[in-house]
Amino acid sequence: MKLVKECSVLLAVIMICACSQLVAQEEVDITTGVDIVSRYFWRGLDIANTPSLQPTLAVGYAGFEIGSWGAYTLSNEAFASDEIDFWLSYTQALESGVEISVMVIDYYFPNSGVDFFNFNNYDDEDGAGAHTLEIGASVSGPESFPIGVSGYINVYNDAGNNTYFQLDYNTAVNETELNFFIGGTGGSEDNPGYYGTDETAIINIGVTGSREIQISDEFSLPLFVTFAINPKAEVSYMVAGISL
Repeated sequence: MKLVKECSVLLAVIMICACSQLVAQEEVDITTGVDIVSRYFWRGLDIANTPSLQPTLAVGYAGFEIGSWGAYTLSNEAFASDEIDFWLSYTQALESGVEISVMVIDYYFPNSGVDFFNFNNYDDEDGAGAHTLEIGASVSGPESFPIGVSGYINVYNDAGNNTYFQLDYNTAVNETELNFFIGGTGGSEDNPGYYGTDETAIINIGVTGSREIQISDEFSLPLFVTFAINPKAEVSYMVAGISL
């Protein structure tokens, strides 16, 4: 646990220093934005049945990207589902148009009652820490074959090492972009609550439609709507959001 904490702090310091050096270079891509959604829906799961504000801040350079993403309920109350994630990824674009990405994601819930610098594993005698680490990889095809495949596994602070995998197909109809998806999990007997199952199951089937709503000659508002079904839980969801 001590080694994980030291490595995490060292990685954070290195990334902050690297970002400060890269900002002055023209090749650096800085992304800022925020989504406002009608509810926090993730991988077939209803994380928060309330409107959510979801900001993003990321810095990219030479295929690498470091970023942070959050989800905060639009309420004066502190919700346990409020979340801040950190990620480090690398994407390689091939001449064929195929893109391959690998990533490490740190999930953190600020209202969990666990200190941010607590990096205990789930089996620590002093209790689980505040961070769950996940590694993932994805492959997306070119415009001529717009299929995407991705997979993720929890590698730290999850007794069940829960997994998630997803298949995506992207297309467009007139001015509306469509993303069809089907996702599942390998399940976990040691931590079945993570994805709601202790066995292999499909938990996320649906489609997201997105388009630009023209407000004026110089401003348009990106709107997206998702309809999804979780066959394992036998529930469905309808989520709407805007991106700023």
